[in-house]
Amino acid sequence: MLYLDHAATSPVRPEVLEAMRPYLTDVFGNPSSHHTAGGAAAQALERARTAVATALGMRPGDVIFTSGGTEANNLAVKGVVLAALHADSGRRQLITTPIEHESVLESARYLERFHDVQLTRLPVSQTGEVLAGDLAAALRPQTALVSIAHANNEIGTVQDIGALAAVAAAERVPLHVDAVQSAGWLDLRELGRNAGVSAVSIAGHKLGAPKGTGALAVRSRVPLEPLLHGGGQERGRRSGTENVAGAVALATALALSEAERERAIVAVAHTAREFAKGVLDAVPQARLSGHPTHRLPGTVAFTFAGTSGEAVLLELERRGVISSSGSACAAGSDEPSHVLLACGVTPEVAQTAVRFTFGRVPLPAGAAAQLVALVAESVAAVAG
Repeated sequence: MLYLDHAATSPVRPEVLEAMRPYLTDVFGNPSSHHTAGGAAAQALERARTAVATALGMRPGDVIFTSGGTEANNLAVKGVVLAALHADSGRRQLITTPIEHESVLESARYLERFHDVQLTRLPVSQTGEVLAGDLAAALRPQTALVSIAHANNEIGTVQDIGALAAVAAAERVPLHVDAVQSAGWLDLRELGRNAGVSAVSIAGHKLGAPKGTGALAVRSRVPLEPLLHGGGQERGRRSGTENVAGAVALATALALSEAERERAIVAVAHTAREFAKGVLDAVPQARLSGHPTHRLPGTVAFTFAGTSGEAVLLELERRGVISSSGSACAAGSDEPSHVLLACGVTPEVAQTAVRFTFGRVPLPAGAAAQLVALVAESVAAVAG
């Protein structure tokens, strides 16, 4: 079985399991407890916080551990905007794009419905790019937050965050970057070192940590309204007894991914390019989704006009290939991809989407050609 759905989730790495083990067994104390057992857990938590901050190019005090990317995005979007509303600052505009992850889009809709926030969705190009000029035109003195993903989870397009951050910073507007998909593939320290980036979200299960682990790094100068209230953990920004083992797992996975990143990019990008070219040559109705070059190295997404994406997936699985039609959060939905629709793809063609996302372990020589043949067979079986 060939698993090519790493954008949905990746297997937990053995090194991560070993790093977690002590904090699931012997070192089990509550890090808020003022005794030896609690102190040992607290020390592990702060070591993990420092490691995550280092990987993100930010300060340890900026890091808030969460239950994953969805919570991190909710906390960033709702937390920053609600803080602006509560401060009676007059800032009640939220700017995002129509191709964001559902956790950002639904948070934005919540704020629009229940808090009368003015929601602005920037246009995107046919390849999923956001232009800095469009952001500049949309900014207002009333803008509370801009939220844009570093890389799209369905089509892999990477945004020019440097240009977007410069525009937001010129107007002193916080910029939240959803880096859930780019973590491990792109240098996140560039985000943290960019003063125009105010907050960054990551999720552990894309990196080889367990599901239910993640973090939001938000600069201390940015007011943040907590979503979870209670004992004041995480410097009062996210109450609840901390998941020490999960924090250790996230920090370990992030450090391993960063150490391997450059080597993995070279190997995986080569295979992905070879595979993409092979499919485009072998399957007449295949069209590459997303930007042809400004994209994550391990993400290759197509539409196959005249087919059904779900039917192609079933044919691929019969042949031993696991892939997806797009975001796992929308799996089972009959609706066409909101990302492809925003990029100008018709609903009929959008429903033919198939996404292949490679892991960090390179495939054997010749695997790309074999995979191309299986895709061609699967599409032919559906189209015929």
